[in-house]
Amino acid sequence: MSHPHPGLGEPPELPAGALRIVPLGGLAEIGRNMTVFEHAGRLLIVDCGVLFPETDQPGVDLILPDFTYLRDRWDDVEAVVLTHGHEDHIGAVPYLLREKPDVPLVGSRLTLALVEGKLQEHRIKPYTLEVREGQTEQLGPFGCEFFAVNHSIPDALGVAIRTAAGVVLHTGDFKMDQLPLDGRITDLGGWARLGRDGVDLLMSDSTNAEVPGFVTPEREIAPVLDDVFRQAQRRVIVACFASHVHRVQQVLDAARAHHRRVAFIGRSMVRNMGIARDLGYLAIPPGLIVDLAELEDLPPEQVCLVSTGSQGEPMSALSRMANRDHRQVRIESGDTVVLASSLVPGNETAVWRVVNGLTRWGANVVHKETALVHVSGHAPAGELLYVLNMTRPSNVMPIHGEWRHLRAHAELAVLSGVPRDNVVLAEDGVVVDLVDGRARIVGAVPAGYVYVDGLAVGDVGEESLKDRRILGGEGFVTVVVVVDSVTGKVAAGPEILARGFSEDAAAFEGARPIIEDVLAGAAKEGVSDAHQLQQLVRRAVGKWVSDTYRRRPMIIPVVIEV
Repeated sequence: MSHPHPGLGEPPELPAGALRIVPLGGLAEIGRNMTVFEHAGRLLIVDCGVLFPETDQPGVDLILPDFTYLRDRWDDVEAVVLTHGHEDHIGAVPYLLREKPDVPLVGSRLTLALVEGKLQEHRIKPYTLEVREGQTEQLGPFGCEFFAVNHSIPDALGVAIRTAAGVVLHTGDFKMDQLPLDGRITDLGGWARLGRDGVDLLMSDSTNAEVPGFVTPEREIAPVLDDVFRQAQRRVIVACFASHVHRVQQVLDAARAHHRRVAFIGRSMVRNMGIARDLGYLAIPPGLIVDLAELEDLPPEQVCLVSTGSQGEPMSALSRMANRDHRQVRIESGDTVVLASSLVPGNETAVWRVVNGLTRWGANVVHKETALVHVSGHAPAGELLYVLNMTRPSNVMPIHGEWRHLRAHAELAVLSGVPRDNVVLAEDGVVVDLVDGRARIVGAVPAGYVYVDGLAVGDVGEESLKDRRILGGEGFVTVVVVVDSVTGKVAAGPEILARGFSEDAAAFEGARPIIEDVLAGAAKEGVSDAHQLQQLVRRAVGKWVSDTYRRRPMIIPVVIEV
């Protein structure tokens, strides 16, 4: 079993006829999915998604893949193939097209419509090629065959990539629901055909590799939602992903059956459901959907809201409801709130904070821990083994998952008969070459986090985040001193100002004589440079605060010469 190594150097020149695989995101993390394939001097990109920040990344809005590897080779890129319309697979496309606007986007009808909706906000008009299952397209030296896969969004695709080096099956995100709401099942027959012909490398979704068995059918949620609507005495508020068209359809069906009118809340929810309706993926009976303002005139038992915010996002509609600062919706005692989604790893604390906030105001909160209101969109271990046995790949590279998921999937591959040496465990940036039917790690390229903060892309780095964490956790202390530019002696101050540290005005009285002693000693030794004096003050105050309070705030010394 191949393992990534922090000492990996730059990959060597790609051998003639070989295929290179460069994951720039999606390995050892949930999100930021992006893989670059190289063959015969040309590049093909599969997916280009974002990762959402965690609590130790304050102020960050999104995390992008690092495009450094591509910057000198944009003209070599044939296309970007998008497997489906989730943010962790399409969210970074606008930022890629800012750098290379004419890269063609290849995807299914709904996927491209969702991408185009996002790109309108960035004022970018893309070149697109719509494909569907069963279709084959030649993209430079890459022959791409597309397969239907069942997932938690319609129109998801897997892709087989054929080159002279061999056949790679990239499953995309998938599960094997045998009774999907839209009747579109994962194309197991197509994958079996590939297996008979020979799959040289299987790159397969690992998210639920630790979960035994097979997925619960999506349609089992409908009767649970029906019970929730039947028992609800006042408004029903359902929060789910803004892309989960099937879940929204189930909510609309339940609302109609129980004579409730529905309003969508949240910009992405309104946009995506409008696209899904216009393309025929969402069936909405006339008169069911109304504007949010119209619901104010209806009794609570006739109201249903479908909202974003199922992951506890601070600025989402549901979070604002929980905090009682939503302009139009105020949670009242007796309201029923349904969280019809999974918990994305890293979001647990934020979600439970929202649940507690909603409960505080008297809402009855229903979530996956208390009722079957969500099933995963990812194949568990039983289905992953099914795919391994069906495709009989020569090499396996688990993708889309944290380390625990990748390792669990790797062990499943070994159990299915794949030689351990042919199972490649890699992480973002680790380069894998497929040469003569064997997949091997050969080097590494930059694949770090690129942070989006407001309109700034890449301006925030780890040092800035470290400063933000210190400010958020410990506060800051500013020391202002006026010194004589000739003698270096203190002319005024020191003035000590603190924020986020203590509300006691006398908290830093003990530091004043220490600062004065340090500056007096510096003056005696002839030190008058303002920068040197600032460093002396920073060290002295930092040591005093640490010794006195066992805390490490940010120290900002200001020395003014007069």
